[in-house]
Amino acid sequence: MQKAVSALGPAPLREEALVHWIHPLFSRVLHRAGDEIYLANHSLGRPLDQTARDVQEALQCWYENMDDAWEDWLTEREAFRGRIARLINAARHDCIVPKSSAGQGLRAVLNCYDKKIGVVTTRDEFDSIDLVLKIYAQRGRIDLSFVAPDEHGEYSAIKLLDAVGPSTALVVVSMVFFTTGQLLTDLQDLVAGAQAKGANVLVDLYHAAGIVPTDIQALGADFAIGGCYKYLRGGPGAGWLYVHPRHLNASLATLDTGWFAQPEPFKFERPATPKLAPGGNAFLESTPAILPLYQARAGLELTLTLGVTRLRDYSLAQQRQLEESLAAAGFPVLGAPERRGGFLAIAYDRRADVAAELGRRGIKADARDGLLRLCPDILNTEQEVKAAVARLAEVVRTA
Repeated sequence: MQKAVSALGPAPLREEALVHWIHPLFSRVLHRAGDEIYLANHSLGRPLDQTARDVQEALQCWYENMDDAWEDWLTEREAFRGRIARLINAARHDCIVPKSSAGQGLRAVLNCYDKKIGVVTTRDEFDSIDLVLKIYAQRGRIDLSFVAPDEHGEYSAIKLLDAVGPSTALVVVSMVFFTTGQLLTDLQDLVAGAQAKGANVLVDLYHAAGIVPTDIQALGADFAIGGCYKYLRGGPGAGWLYVHPRHLNASLATLDTGWFAQPEPFKFERPATPKLAPGGNAFLESTPAILPLYQARAGLELTLTLGVTRLRDYSLAQQRQLEESLAAAGFPVLGAPERRGGFLAIAYDRRADVAAELGRRGIKADARDGLLRLCPDILNTEQEVKAAVARLAEVVRTA
């Protein structure tokens, strides 16, 4: 991987160089695809060949070392935390708490509050986040307020701040919305404004991590959740919670805990008054899932080595090309590229039928909430993008 990325140099990413140097790192998944054009990169990211070897390394530790495998496994856990910290520019690696999902990270934050709190969120958070919040409200744990999008289907800091009142303790919002792909460009204003009103802010970075440059320190958010399933090419299970250093001084403690949250878990001490580890380790839980940490390694390393800024620039160029082709075929897309994350959304009444028919014709896309979503990435060529639009136009004409 290092040799391939070094060969690209520091220049902006170009298709010819990516095909020559980077595509071979994905030979297994690209060979599997055959003639399929995969434009669901915003959903399940495509893994590197190295990913299989990394997972095998974790298993080999188990086979060869049994209980002693924990030394290597916990070293990998800390490496994972360090990579995520670099990715979002967290102040320190223990700000990152490995989780199996973003929803698990949200629950850990909600379970820091001993009394019923007010929570403000949007109508367009991902299904898990939406469901968790509604269940907590149903059980009387939170007082939940929803903010709807404007007439264009978009959100703004101003409208969200209007919903933050004296009883609001937490605001939950996406940096990039999974339905429309809108990038909340005034998110920093929302964070500062909500905090000035006494509320903490949790940002869902799932659709931003690895495709939109993110500086969590500059953003100032209290918490963030995300995972490696999409643009980071790490598959399911490699989620994480970010906790701002100001909350790592024991001022907040979650009910989501376990023996790994103790100062020295392998001493197996059970004091009458529980003791938690200092810093972010206090947010660890029971025996962690190890394989997802190895599973996420190669994708994170590739992303960090290529650089999210370069990946973002390349993504925007691909989006412009795709948008131009769609417009020429009569398909308007939502938003401008600079106000989107990594994918395009098209409003179409029969989006689910179209997505299914595209799949039968070798184009992998998906539909969410009345929208058809398309996402090219560094493994897609310009020729593929044009072919996908042509097949989309044909599907709609014959529908």
